[in-house]
Amino acid sequence: MIDFTDEQIERYSRNILLKDIGGEGQSRLLESSVLIIGAGGLGSPAAFYLAAAGVGHIGIIDHDVVDISNLQRQILFNENSIGKSKVKEAEKTINEVNPDVKVTTYQERLSSDNIMNIIDGYDVILDGTDNFPTRYLLNDATVFRNKPVVHGSIYRFDGQVTVFYPKKGPCYRCLYPEPPPPGLVPSCQEGGVLGVLPGIIGTIQTTEVMKLILGIGEPLIGKLLCFDALDMQFRTMRLRKNPQCPVCGENPTITSLVDYNQFCGIPAGKR
Repeated sequence: MIDFTDEQIERYSRNILLKDIGGEGQSRLLESSVLIIGAGGLGSPAAFYLAAAGVGHIGIIDHDVVDISNLQRQILFNENSIGKSKVKEAEKTINEVNPDVKVTTYQERLSSDNIMNIIDGYDVILDGTDNFPTRYLLNDATVFRNKPVVHGSIYRFDGQVTVFYPKKGPCYRCLYPEPPPPGLVPSCQEGGVLGVLPGIIGTIQTTEVMKLILGIGEPLIGKLLCFDALDMQFRTMRLRKNPQCPVCGENPTITSLVDYNQFCGIPAGKR
């Protein structure tokens, strides 16, 4: 167990007081590593709370810069961030929240060329992506590497969270064997999103990440938590592993990364 400083004991006292965490659990958090895919609406609250909780190493990958329209929901940023790298601004905020945390930034798109080298350095992956090629890419790579993924998605007033854990439950392809036709599902930019919604979903994702690291509670493996903000209702659906899944099934047919833009019907050069 880590030999805490007096400042750390005070900083993390509310975690340490919990019998399911204690000093041993807090040590585990400080020694853990989490990769956040996307520093947007979901990644912002997740990064903030993971840092505050004392997760020792946070990686963030995002190729984009901050736009004024992001400020409605992406709490890592402010008006001084506009036009600047999202990952660099995220690193600055995290360092201000908790200097204990090591931050590794990747100002690039996640791709078949870099994903394996990036995810290998982390215990848990938090999925804050907003496009289907990256979701399928992340799914396949994490199945191959046996890495748990806490998945979140948002749409207007609705959100979903689940945990994909190879060999313990279904993967993303078990739920969605085929992507929707291009353009069928609007992005936040096209369809809008309630500003507070990603805060709710991203915080739930953070809770699931911490449960996985600490080995406590019952993670959302094989379960899909759905939230309707307009009716203020949560419901949980059971998910089943598909034995015929081409990636995690009994006789997988996909054993290496593929062209995910092509798989999702997106012309070359577009996202």
